[in-house]
Amino acid sequence: MRKLLLVKEIYLEGFRNLGNLIIKQYFKAFSWFCFALLFVVMYAFLFRLSTGFAFS
Repeated sequence: MRKLLLVKEIYLEGFRNLGNLIIKQYFKAFSWFCFALLFVVMYAFLFRLSTGFAFS
């Protein structure tokens, strides 16, 4: 839980001082897109592990 709070604080601090609203919204959307892609990769990897895929 502490690590999650630290990640949240880093995320909020990174966007706190951006002045332009368009840039702020772009970076927020881009970061959520990157998080979504990471979750897709983790899901695919865990699916392959659970089905016994040979990684050789």
